[in-house]
Formats: sequence, C-alpha cells, structure tokens
Amino acid sequence: MGLFTKDIQSMDDLFAHQLQDMYYAENKIVGSLPDMIEKSTNPDLKTAFESHLQETKSQVRRLEQVFQLCGLETKAVDCPALDGIIEEAEEVAGDVAEDRVLDAALIAAGQSVEHYEIARYGTLIAWAKTLGRNDCANLLAQNLAEEKAADQKLTSIAESGANRAAA
Repeated sequence: MGLFTKDIQSMDDLFAHQLQDMYYAENKIVGSLPDMIEKSTNPDLKTAFESHLQETKSQVRRLEQVFQLCGLETKAVDCPALDGIIEEAEEVAGDVAEDRVLDAALIAAGQSVEHYEIARYGTLIAWAKTLGRNDCANLLAQNLAEEKAADQKLTSIAESGANRAAA
C-alpha cells in the first residue's frame, strides 16, 4: 500500500498507512540513536539522546497499542522521508572532524527527525479524532508530547552552549 496509490480507499486505510509509516520511523530511530549517543561528546546531548532512546521505545509500544485498538496487524511500511533525514545526518556526521561541530550537527539532525515526527503525530491525532478513535488519539498525543519535549531539549542544549562551542 503506497500513499499515492489506489490501495488507499478510505480514511481508515490512510490512517493505517500513516500509522505503519510511524511504526517504521520509530523503529528506525531506535536503531539510529545508539550511534548518535556514541558520537556525542557534549554530556547534556548524550544524556538527552539516551533519555529519548528510552522514550522512543515506549513510543513504539504505544503505536503497537494503537494497532491493537484498531484491530490492525502491527507492521511497518518504508518511510523514505525519514530514511532520507537519517541518511543525510549520517553523511554530515561522517564529514565532521571536530567534536564540538559534530555535536551541533547531531543536534540539527535530531531536530530534523523530531520535526518530522511532530508533523506526523499531529496528523495522526487529527485523523484518529475524525475517525472517532479518541483512545488512539490519546496514545498518539503522548508520543507527540514527548517529541515536542525532545525538540525543546535539543534547542536548549544548542542555545546554552553547544552552538557557541562549535563556533
């Protein structure tokens, strides 16, 4: 089922597809965060990534609950958008030799991921409410709140010294 194919016949199908997209994305992030943790030299950044890894694992479990509530098979569909964000982050990180500059690059990469997730969760929440699935919307809202908090934490780290250190 592709987003712009005739496989999606209804709003329920669209919701399911985007849910599968986020399931893929969150699992991909669980796989990528350990590398970001390892590359981080700023202690606050390392801690923020470690904390968000645990949150992301909880987000995966909440998505699994949403699948279950909707009577859907828990499965993922490829998310080329997130793959591109992560690929770009890996390329940039591989090109940075100076640790403090790398920390700034990792913050930017993390925020790119967070902004993608914030947009997707906002959409999923709106669709869940439209479909009368407030139970699902409430679970997704928990994920959205964590993504917004993670984004704010990265902004705080950047503004409190990581960006100046990189400059």
